[in-house]
Parts: sequence; C-alpha cells; structure tokens
Amino acid sequence: MNAKTPDAVSSRRILSIWLPAIAMDRWRNAGDEDRRSLDSRPLVLIADTAHGPRIEAANRAGMVAGARRGMMLADARTLCPDIVTAPSDPAGDLAFLEKLAIWARRWGPWSAMDAPDGLLVDVTAVPHLFGGEEKLVADVEAAFARRELGLRCAIAPTAGAAWALSHFGPQGAILEGRGDFEARLAELPVAALRLDDDVLTVLRRLGLKRLGDLTGIENGGSGRDAIQRRFRNRKSPAANPLIRLDQILGRVPEPLLPVVPQHMPLVQRRLMEPIRHRQLLDKVVEDLAQDMARELEGRGEGARRLELGLWRVDGEVVVRRLEMASATREAGHICRLFAARLDDVDAGFGIEMLRLRASWAEPLALEQGDIEAAAETHGTSLSACIDRLTVRLGARAVSRPVAFASHIPERAQRWQPPLDPEPASQGEFAFHKRPLKMLDKPEMISVLYATPDGYPKRFRWRGGVHEVTRVEGPERIAPEWWRERGGTRLRDYYRIEDDRGRRYWIYRLGIVGDGRGGAPDWYLQGLCA
Repeated sequence: MNAKTPDAVSSRRILSIWLPAIAMDRWRNAGDEDRRSLDSRPLVLIADTAHGPRIEAANRAGMVAGARRGMMLADARTLCPDIVTAPSDPAGDLAFLEKLAIWARRWGPWSAMDAPDGLLVDVTAVPHLFGGEEKLVADVEAAFARRELGLRCAIAPTAGAAWALSHFGPQGAILEGRGDFEARLAELPVAALRLDDDVLTVLRRLGLKRLGDLTGIENGGSGRDAIQRRFRNRKSPAANPLIRLDQILGRVPEPLLPVVPQHMPLVQRRLMEPIRHRQLLDKVVEDLAQDMARELEGRGEGARRLELGLWRVDGEVVVRRLEMASATREAGHICRLFAARLDDVDAGFGIEMLRLRASWAEPLALEQGDIEAAAETHGTSLSACIDRLTVRLGARAVSRPVAFASHIPERAQRWQPPLDPEPASQGEFAFHKRPLKMLDKPEMISVLYATPDGYPKRFRWRGGVHEVTRVEGPERIAPEWWRERGGTRLRDYYRIEDDRGRRYWIYRLGIVGDGRGGAPDWYLQGLCA
C-alpha cells in the first residue's frame, strides 16, 4: 500500500451524512401524538409490489422483532403477528431529502443528494469557522438531533471515503488527507465501495471481503488486470469495483451534482376582514394575478403552472392548480382560467388569506407587437384556446401532434395531451424533404414506367391521367425490423411534377426480384406545394 494520495485530493474535505431511518423518522415527525405512541410497538412502512407488500422501513421495535428492509410483509408477520403497518412514501422522502440538502448548506458552500438516504456536503476550508472538524461534526449531530433525525456522519478527502466511513466506520469519523490513508480504509468491507449486490456476491466468492484485500491484489501487479478482465464489460461505477476503488482513493474524479434552490415567484394577500362572496374573491384574485405578472416580468419569465391557496378562518386550506399550454404572464388570462376553478370553493366562515405561487416558470422574452394579445382582440389565440378547453373539458380531452422518431411517414407523429412533455426523439430529419400535405392513408395508383426499376412516366390517380415531367429521387426507406415481419418490402419515394405544375409524393412498394411478392405496387402519399 504505497500509493500516494494526490495533493488536490488531500486538500479537499467532504462531509457525508447518512440518515438510515429517514423514512421512519419523517413518518413519525410528520404526524400527531398517535404516531409517536407507536414507537414502542413493532412498526413497518410497506410498499405494494407484484408479489405482495414489501417492507421499506422498520422502527427499532420492528427490527428487534425480526423485520428488515426488503422483507415481504407475510414473512415478517410469521415472526411478529401483531406488527403494525403504514404505507411508505418514497416521493415524499426524496422531497424531504432535497429540503435537507438545501438546509445542509449551512456547513458548506454546496451540498448534493446521495439518494435515497444520504447527503454530501463540501466543507473544504470551512471547519475553522466552527472551531475545527470535530466541532463541525458535533454541530451536525446536534442540529439533526434537535429535529429528531438519526444520522451517522464522517469527513474524508473524497466523497467515496466519506460515504464508506459514515456507513461502516465509527460515528463521527474524520479521515485526514495527509499520509497513506489506504491503510485506514483497509479494514472496511467491500460493501463500502457502493457496489451492486451481484458484484458484491462475486467479490465474496473470490475471497475479497475487505478493501485491504482489493488493494493488496492491486499492488501485487497482475491482480488488477485479472479483476479488470472479469469486469471489463461493466461500465457503470456501481458495477465495477476498480472504478469505485479509484474514486475512493482519489485517483479519478467523482462528479457530484449540487442541489441549487430555486425561488419560485410568490405573491399573497392578507385580508383585514374575511371574505365570503364570490365577487370579492374574484377581485382579490385579479390583484394577485397582476402582482404575479409584474413579478414574472421582472424575472423575464412566464408561468406554466400556478397554485392558488385560500386560507379559511377555520384553518383549512383550499388549493387550486393550473397548467398552461405555454408560458404566460397575462393577468387577464390567469383570472379567466381560475374563474372556472373557483365555482366549487366553500368559503366557510370566510377566507382571510390568499397566496398565488408559480411552481413552474420558463423564460419568456418580450415580443414585438404582442401577437397573442392581438389575436385575442380579434378572436382567441391558440394557447389561450388550449388552456380554456383543458380547464373546461379536462387535461385528457385535448390532444396535439408531436414529432416521433420514425422514418416511416405515417408513424412520424403521435397525439398526446398538450400539457405532457414532448417525448425524446432523434431530432428532426432536416435533410429529408416532406410534402406540405399528407394523406390520411396512402392511395394506390397505376404507374407507367420505361423499365421495372426506372422513373415513372405517367400515372393514374382518382380517374385522371397525369404526365410526369420532372422526377426527384428515389429516397429509400427500409421497414422497421423490430416491428415488421421479415417479408415487409422496401419503399422508394419520388417527388414528381406533372405537366400542369402540380407536385406529388409517391412511392414504390417493393423491388423487382426481391423475393417478397410479385410486381411492385405504387402509392400516392402526399401533395407538395
């Protein structure tokens, strides 16, 4: 173990925070006293799977009774019949972890999520502000203890080393960057490399149980080559022990994605007197919409999703949400959309506060002439029409065409709700020219040509005969082999012009002698400008 730690790594300090019971702690702290009273009884959080309920988290009493994460609930009930269950919330846990990552920036300039139950904080050049690294760790433990969150933390020169010590090292471990820190990590199990379960199984079968076993083979010379040959097809770091070993020792960089908080535009009104009548409610919503429009204009953005919260006197909160087809900051349009969502609001004894928040905003530059406003003056703009139809009929009642990655013309687009994000595609095939109008279904035509594989000279379509004067092509499109059968024929597309100057898009289905049928058929599929 004579490898030296790079100077750049030795000067870096990473704080790893592991919250082993984040799901259970959040579930207990988010509830009332009834939830806290269950701490003394075996309790598990479960998730539905294809094979039945599976345990996602267990409290201390549940683990004493034999319940473990990943165990099926039926197996746990055989060990403890009176175990108490509650549904898990992975999405809520992830959102809570994201909030903790933002809050953890008090200990460093940036922090990253180590899902599903950890945080990584860059504390380089920060510990002296707390009186040293020991006091920084003590401050972290005290801050989480005040929030009744259990944790294990460690500080090391690399993210991998900090993660390994927080999970498998002593509580509050601090690993200095100076000297040969491979020896200090040698006693940790190979699970400290953050590998997949199947990789850990292979390493254990090879007799590699500790990090010292891996580094010993590696420093021996040919050992690294043998491990590399076994895992040469594993490109993911979690599936290749050598990549993880290099990361934990600082030989290769490990990029981390910091959590950057975004402040969403928010406006609110606290009313001197509670309101109960719809006319007054519409007036307050109009004022909020105007404030939101000014806020968005100052940021150069437009709202795609708006949330209107109404606080009643009795403490109940009524929330109404909107999603727009395109970014907007027009106060009148926002008011008209919310007017259809406020008809069923029960004001109770009155509404004393209203809050409007843009949870989704996009850049929206100023436009010359304000085309959308001019369109509404003479009728209704397209985006406003989509928003009104969506509010009135529902999000699934309105559809729009979107491009789809397929060379087959009739499959090159699909229909989806206007608020859904566009699917990933291979990009537009700009080098392929497509007609202005496509027929719903290609129509068969009769074509006269000089040779079986030659250009068309004349064709008959819908009872008329057209003389071909110009031809461009062919553009060959092969069938999609993953969808079509082996006997599907090729297509050769031509752009043609008749003697009257009209242009068409036709194709020949099949090639003479291709062994997939008789003579080729011709079809007309589009009309060009």
